[in-house]
Amino acid sequence: MTVDLERLRRLLGTGELTWFVDRARRRMAREELLTGPVTLTAPSPAQRAAVERLLGRSPGAGRSLSVRFETVDAVLRRSGISPDGLAPALIALGGPVEAVRTAREREDRAWRTAYAPLAELATRAGGTLAEWAERLPREGLVRRLSPTPADAAAMVGRAVRALQALPAEPPCSLSAFAARVLGDAHALDDGKPLATVLLSGVRALTGRDRESGAQGRRSAWAAVGLLKDDVSSTVLTLGLRGTPALDWHADAGEPAVLTLRQLSRHPPALQHAELRICENPAVLSGAAEAYGQDCPPLVCLQGQPSAAALTLLRQAHSQGITLHYHGDFDWGGVRIAAGLLRHVPWQPWRFRTADYREAAHRPDLPPLTGPPAAAPWDAELAPALRKLGVRVEEETVLDDLLGDLDAQRATPEDAGERPDRPVMGA
Repeated sequence: MTVDLERLRRLLGTGELTWFVDRARRRMAREELLTGPVTLTAPSPAQRAAVERLLGRSPGAGRSLSVRFETVDAVLRRSGISPDGLAPALIALGGPVEAVRTAREREDRAWRTAYAPLAELATRAGGTLAEWAERLPREGLVRRLSPTPADAAAMVGRAVRALQALPAEPPCSLSAFAARVLGDAHALDDGKPLATVLLSGVRALTGRDRESGAQGRRSAWAAVGLLKDDVSSTVLTLGLRGTPALDWHADAGEPAVLTLRQLSRHPPALQHAELRICENPAVLSGAAEAYGQDCPPLVCLQGQPSAAALTLLRQAHSQGITLHYHGDFDWGGVRIAAGLLRHVPWQPWRFRTADYREAAHRPDLPPLTGPPAAAPWDAELAPALRKLGVRVEEETVLDDLLGDLDAQRATPEDAGERPDRPVMGA
């Protein structure tokens, strides 16, 4: 049986009865019966008049207006306007009513689809990036930045595509990377939703989640080779020679800071057979204090290697210089070392399993925390870290590291005769 839509609109489809129709449709969406009263407080005279036309009688003169669903259903059936009652009339007026439960299930499926690229990334990436990919949907960042699952799907897909292209080699400007990978040079401008999501992934990838503000953002981008400029990415050195400025600092026994711009425009002709690398500035500072102008060449990563640090170390490797690396014996330090190994080959400098076991017996060491990581240069190191469960920071073994530098400066002719063989990058 069909609804007489023209008569229905005159009777129930007026603006004065919108409140009644809306509440009836909401009840249908909740899959509840259309029974009982529905009340409107402080109705207007026009709304009272519309209810009187609908029911064929005065609704009363109180401060509120009540209409029973069953009464309207009976009017529609008896008049022939909607022989099957109120529910078909509501559908004829406003279209099908989707159940709230069905809508929620549909939206949940849409959000799961939007996040699907993150699940694929977690499977492929592993490590801290996998943890970020699994955590991001729970944090609500994407939902705050994207009004719909469709918008979120587009943003998540682009963020994953960008992460898969990182780190950028060689380093490039943020806008150039965005244009090449995302098709929009301004896609990663500060404040853009995509930039916010991608930066959170970059922080997880590089371990720079504690740095905030403009400088923190700049450092995080630079750690994956994306630069706001070519002077903010720097590397800290001591005893390095190969340019007039480096020679001056080496003669003065003072640390030198090199920018990516300097390294790119005027690559140093390094005058060394080997180069030692540390993770923390305390090692370089201690070496400068202890040996000054006699200190063997030393490069400090200051955590995750910057674009400038990677450029310098690649230049050193291309000139035949042997690289020796030491870092913190913890999961973060292992990840930094493994990441560096993907860029340049190095051989361990007191950074093997035996070195960790020897240092781990010192008193009052902090506990090892965080998710484990593999050490590709020494397969036994990660199991040893899990077993002993303590962190050994570079400051703890500073005297040993300084002793190696002292021995190197005393017998430079023996510098290249260490038994360890270079570990090639993956």
